[in-house]
Amino acid sequence: MDDKTRRKAALVQGMRNGIPIGLGYFAVSFALGIAARNAGLSPFQSFLSSLLCNASAGEYAGFRVIAAQSGLLTMAVMTFVANARYLLMSTAMSQRMDPKGHPIHRFLMSFFITDEFFAITIVRPGYLEPFYHYGAVLVASPCWALGTALGCVAGELMPARAVSALSVALFGMFLAVIVPPARKNKIIARLIPVCFVASFALSRLPLVSRLSEGTRTILLTAIIASAAAALFPHEKETDEGKEGAEP
Repeated sequence: MDDKTRRKAALVQGMRNGIPIGLGYFAVSFALGIAARNAGLSPFQSFLSSLLCNASAGEYAGFRVIAAQSGLLTMAVMTFVANARYLLMSTAMSQRMDPKGHPIHRFLMSFFITDEFFAITIVRPGYLEPFYHYGAVLVASPCWALGTALGCVAGELMPARAVSALSVALFGMFLAVIVPPARKNKIIARLIPVCFVASFALSRLPLVSRLSEGTRTILLTAIIASAAAALFPHEKETDEGKEGAEP
């Protein structure tokens, strides 16, 4: 398979796998649109915010700063803290990139990184295929932006409970992401409930519960990933095996 055909196939596969993510984004972003409206943003401004900032926690923090009429420095610091977990995700992805690939792919993939995009991209064998990532982004990111704009327009017309119920779609989307690899790998299947319990525990422990959600995510990821790597070491792949893997 030549490079052009491989990239096209990866793009189509990414777009297909991005559909459930996009549907989840569209539903969940309604609540974010309401926050944007309360901060004084127009539907067009909220659309651009979600299109250019692929992070719900970071956006919500930014909207709160706007509503409080705080400065740009405050917004930058709050957004950085809220999105700090993406430092770990982008670092993990950089270790799986083809060293011979163009640097622009590293920049674009790191810019368009979310929990869901990371989850579906990192589980693929071999070197990461940028065009698979782009395919998912092309489908899901516009859904996130459109849902935010519509939430800004019509969110106030919906009952608060109805808006809150839309967040259930996000949990369903995560289940669709984690269940397939859990069926194939017993280690992953065992670690998933451990992650749930540990996440709940950190949100209730004194001192730790006061940390931001992004900081707790980094702490939890470092602890569980280190423990899993020590207890269940992964066999090192050869360069030939990586290059020959399916995209």
